[in-house]
Amino acid sequence: QVQLVESGGGLVQPGGSLRLSCAASGSIFSLYVMGWYRQSPGKQRELVATITSGGSTNYADSVKGRFTISRDNTKKTVYLQMNSMKPEDTAVYYCNLGSPKSAYWGQGTQVTVSS
Repeated sequence: QVQLVESGGGLVQPGGSLRLSCAASGSIFSLYVMGWYRQSPGKQRELVATITSGGSTNYADSVKGRFTISRDNTKKTVYLQMNSMKPEDTAVYYCNLGSPKSAYWGQGTQVTVSS
């Protein structure tokens, strides 16, 4: 099975940057498509970005050109570099498989963009 722990969230000003990490354990991490998701109060959880085991990426239109997903298969970690952040990026960010499994949703990490 896959165990995922998100970290790196915090408070940032509009236009600022944050880098999130998702550490995986107890799994064959390198074989999976991984994704970052986010959810704000009163909204549905949405897919932000995905990355294949080989590094191919896809992004939601709302973050294209601003966010970059990457992975280190040796460290079994997925990253989300968030630049030029906007207040609408405020959410709890989660990682999961690219085809998410319900059992793998964790606590997430809070990202707040505020002026």
